[in-house]
Amino acid sequence: MSEKVMNKEPYQQAYYPPMPTRITRFMRTCLLWQAYRFMVINLKMLKLLAKSHH
Repeated sequence: MSEKVMNKEPYQQAYYPPMPTRITRFMRTCLLWQAYRFMVINLKMLKLLAKSHH
């Protein structure tokens, strides 16, 4: 019952996280987009709380 263990070489491409795309970087840094998402998430939470307190 001996299984062969494959050793990976260090510093291979698979060890590094992928680089974010241009649109991903924009979404992370744009304050208008973040404010919009903040409002959407808060509205969803308020809706959920309103349903639970009927």
